Amino acid sequence: MKQKKGSFVNCRLQSAELVNVDTLRVAIESSHDFDDNNWFISNRTGKYPLVFTFTNGQVVELRLTEPYLFNEENYVVHDDEVCYIQVTEVVRTEAFDQLFYYSGNDLGVVYSPELTSFAIWAPTATKVNVLIFSKWYEEKGEIHACFRDEKGVWRTELFGDKEGNWYLFEVYVNQEWRKVVDPYAKFLGVNGQKAMVGDRKKTDVADWPILTPLQSKNDVIIYELHIRDFTIGRNNGIMHKGQYIGLTEEGTCDLDQRVTGIDYLERLGITHVELLPVQEYGSVDESDRANAEKYNWGYDTTHFFVPEGSYASDPYNGYSRIRELKSLIASLHQKQLRVIMDVVFNHIYIREKSPLELIVPGYYFRYTADKVVSNGTGVGNDFASERKMARKMIVDAITYWLEEFKIDGFRFDLMGILDLETMKQVTEAVAKVKKDVFLLGEGWDLPTSYPQEQRAITDNARSLSDISFFQDKFRDGMKGSTFESSSPGFISGDIFSIDEIVSGVKGSMELFTKPRQAINYVEAHDNHTLWDKLKQIHPREDRQKLQKRHKLATSIVLLSQGIPFLHAGQEWFRTKHGIENSYNQPDWVNQFCWEQRSYFEDTVSYTRGLIKLRRAHPAFRMDSYKTIKEHFHLLLVESNCIAYHLRNLQGIDRWQDIIVIHNASLDYKRVVLPKINNWYVVVDDRVASLIPLSKIGEDCALVSPISTFVCVNYV
Repeated sequence: MKQKKGSFVNCRLQSAELVNVDTLRVAIESSHDFDDNNWFISNRTGKYPLVFTFTNGQVVELRLTEPYLFNEENYVVHDDEVCYIQVTEVVRTEAFDQLFYYSGNDLGVVYSPELTSFAIWAPTATKVNVLIFSKWYEEKGEIHACFRDEKGVWRTELFGDKEGNWYLFEVYVNQEWRKVVDPYAKFLGVNGQKAMVGDRKKTDVADWPILTPLQSKNDVIIYELHIRDFTIGRNNGIMHKGQYIGLTEEGTCDLDQRVTGIDYLERLGITHVELLPVQEYGSVDESDRANAEKYNWGYDTTHFFVPEGSYASDPYNGYSRIRELKSLIASLHQKQLRVIMDVVFNHIYIREKSPLELIVPGYYFRYTADKVVSNGTGVGNDFASERKMARKMIVDAITYWLEEFKIDGFRFDLMGILDLETMKQVTEAVAKVKKDVFLLGEGWDLPTSYPQEQRAITDNARSLSDISFFQDKFRDGMKGSTFESSSPGFISGDIFSIDEIVSGVKGSMELFTKPRQAINYVEAHDNHTLWDKLKQIHPREDRQKLQKRHKLATSIVLLSQGIPFLHAGQEWFRTKHGIENSYNQPDWVNQFCWEQRSYFEDTVSYTRGLIKLRRAHPAFRMDSYKTIKEHFHLLLVESNCIAYHLRNLQGIDRWQDIIVIHNASLDYKRVVLPKINNWYVVVDDRVASLIPLSKIGEDCALVSPISTFVCVNYV
């Protein structure tokens, strides 16, 4: 309410903030005997009146009569008192986004031997410099002033060949100079301390292998691994342990002369290798190569466009990490293995130190209604993907990885934090570059400060029909609650899990628009491995029985409609010694144990057999729910056993009929089969094969305890 005119008593301006493009909020010492006249905004171009709106105690709100000049240092003036105007909450308004959204594709560095252009989006900065260094370790650089262009983009051009020079931006925001690494940098030095001017052509693979097209995205079988885990073991025959190039080495073997490394992946039969994060992250000191205890999964991104340096042979060389990751991807492509990148856009490592926060404070991160940084991720900040330039950065990064590194898919960490529109734009962008890119993500509904109905959570999966979602209900139905370590699931005899199993084997049609949206899995890098979970549920059970439960779960994943996802080592009962969250544990916890793999070669062969079965027979990967409904018929549903018939498959599969039985009970199960003359067994409790193991001579199948059974009819 407007107060009586008068004059301030002891009025001093304590602070002033721009909270909207036309609104100032000023904190004062005293507000009684209030005078609403004589308020002005002052800058280098002149002095303009402000209109008093209201006062609330010691806060005054004022309205601008002229557009705010973001390229100037502005001051609020009252009588003879002056206060600098901080640019704060305005950056989180729609009006700010409308004013400063920049659609160009030249942010960062555009290099040529004759001229290098620099551009940075810094709409709230009033001065910007580029600092050029000849060596990455230099502290003082040449200063080159930038000029402010449209939409808050600052630019400069440097003539001559600047390749191999290092650079930082220096921005002057709210009367403070900040040195920052270019958020659009494509080349970085050790620990991302400086960016490098580089020539992308010098990182090109001489001849990218040609991938044989998949007939359908329903053909995808994903295998998730961590580069260091997979290559670091002592007895795997890999020379470049813990490095990108370690995963390019062919002909490697363990002590028993069994194949390891990339040859093992090819032999396993999967279609896609999903790499845990390889975007530059902040939790490992790249300069400390000798310290084997320094380990992290990498879910703490610092730069969206550059590979992580700790996997490079030379993290100080701006080219090394790029060349070597490209070499890794090309090596996998040579073996017809596609690559999915695990990307982390939902939060940033240490928000306060992030270049994004330093350049445009408060813009790139989500805030609650109480003006507190939102923390739905649980790691200190939520990325504000709904803001136009934040969304653009995600889409630009995805496009860059596709075009520059020939990536085949992206797994979005904590995708439920991101907004629907961003994910729709990602889908549209990848389709323009490559038609068979596979997108998947974690659709968990986390407590971030953005409306549920506008986020990429599983409940909104029907709005994102080209993106797949991890099916956690099916996962927990199989093994038991992820969050209660001793809670059992179907494979452990839980009588309440059967509904989730029935739904999951049919492709979770109540959740999605098409079967391939369902990512079926029972373990991943997060939480206990399945083996460690089973040990929690059955602490006194003998190993043979635990192994049967484990194999049962893997067979359910590989034979169900939807997309199967395997965690590296799942095929040989991988353990992390009971440690549930091993993200920063040492190598002895996380490493891929090739000795154990060798010991369980029979189980590895069983998994390979199931993969071959799936890849050879489209009936296990039908492309629509309509088709599944037509051909899927339940034969038996009990609390500890499910049997179903994929029938009348002519035109879909070479096999006419397929019976799948998952028996989780401790007893043999006798299941009556449809009256067809010839049933041939292709999967039992020991072997999975494309060649029949035996012929059933009666009208029922006898299924071993805790096992999967598959029989087929050829004609």
